[in-house]
This record gives sequence, C-alpha cells and structure tokens, in this order.
Amino acid sequence: MAKLTRDQFFAAIAPAVIFVHLEGSSMFPSVRLAQSLLESGGDIHAWNNLGGIKVGSGRTNAYWQGEAVVKGTWEYVDGRSVISKAAFRAYKSIYHFYKDLDLLLNTSRYDRVRHAATPERQTQMLLACGYATDPAYPSKLMAIIRQYGLLRYDEMAKPVPLPKGFEAASVVPIINQGQVLGGGYLQGGTTWIPARRIGEALGAKIGWTGSQVTVNGLELESMLSASTGYVKVRDMAGVLGLPISWDDRARAVLFE
Repeated sequence: MAKLTRDQFFAAIAPAVIFVHLEGSSMFPSVRLAQSLLESGGDIHAWNNLGGIKVGSGRTNAYWQGEAVVKGTWEYVDGRSVISKAAFRAYKSIYHFYKDLDLLLNTSRYDRVRHAATPERQTQMLLACGYATDPAYPSKLMAIIRQYGLLRYDEMAKPVPLPKGFEAASVVPIINQGQVLGGGYLQGGTTWIPARRIGEALGAKIGWTGSQVTVNGLELESMLSASTGYVKVRDMAGVLGLPISWDDRARAVLFE
C-alpha cells in the first residue's frame, strides 16, 4: 500500500475500529486509533497487524488462523531500548486483528483496561497492566489523541437502531482488501448491504430507478429503508466480477 497521510490512515482504519466497538469492545476508539498509529508508524501492511501481536503460543482462534511474518521489533528491557526479531501474527483483515486483540484484552490481566472510564485512564492502564513496556506509552497515546482530534471517533461510535426491515438481522462486517467498508445485515441466510456506500467504495456506479437499485446500469433485487437502497452482497459481487467469501468463524463477508 502507498504511504498514507495521517488523515488517510485514520480514515482507512476507523470503520473497523468503530465496528468492533459497536460489537462490544471496551476499547475507546480514540485510544485504539492512537495505538494503531503509534505501533504501526501509520503503515498498513498486507499482514494487517497494527499492534505488534506476536505469535505467542501459536494457538489459533476464530480471527487468527496461524499465519505469521518475522519482523524486527524493539522493547524496553531494564530501562533500555533493545532491538530484536520476532514472529508476528498475520491477519485476513484489520477487523480480524482488532477482534484477536480483544481476545487478549478480555483476559483478567486487563480488567483495569476494560473498566477504564475515560480514554486517558485507559492509556494509563495499558501500561499498568503490562500491555506496553515503554513508560511514556500513555503520554504518547494522549498526545496523538489531542493532535489529531481523535475523541470525535468516540462520539461517532455510539449505537444506532437497525434499519426498518432489518430489526431481526445480525450486523456483519463487509471487508475489501483488509479494510472494513461498512456493515451488512445478515437475515435469513442472506446479507444485504447499503448499495451506494459499499458499491461506490468498490468502484461501482450506483443508480435508482424509483423501485430498484442499479449497479453499473443493471437492476438488482432491492430493499428500501429510510431512503437507503439495499442489495444482496452476492448480487453486487456478481455484477462487479469480484470473488466473495463468507468467513464463518469470524462471521464476516470478504471481497477477495
């Protein structure tokens, strides 16, 4: 991926951060965004590990299937910065990375991180609980949060009601090239997506006949809710000629 500006970096990862928060993550989006910048340097690599999660025990789960890369790293040991190499987990997407990270943060060791009432307190507890070894970790995170106004993402991550017609649906992430494009609504074995938001992100031309959504001029079976047209994700993929898969363990749709 080409070098991103800071604004581009946050814009690329914010949908995944917000989606995971809405699924129940205790991490403040502002803190998570600042962590991702600090620990990745603002680069999104093909292995989608934005937080330096190492292979560790090698035990796989719904979000990490054993893939890894070996990279250089540094840690504070006895007050000094030490450079070494380590095996880091590789993920299908940024969403998978954040979900795997939450499995770690949901352990008893990080109780104080999860129960922190403010972003600043959460940064302090990340250090206190041993997530980070750099004694300046909390102040670095807060400096990033203030510099880039990341508290606004905490406001953006507040829950909203499901659209009319999808009240019984499950919300699942729609992922393309490792990034979350938005949410889809899984209902009766079919995932419906907001056509304009997802379609235009995939490069499609979206239209409306008055009763049906058109994708690159082709009419698709549609649902209309609150002035938003929804189509089946597989129909969208078919028109665009994009391979698509369902990650049953992570419950996510992936354009490939």
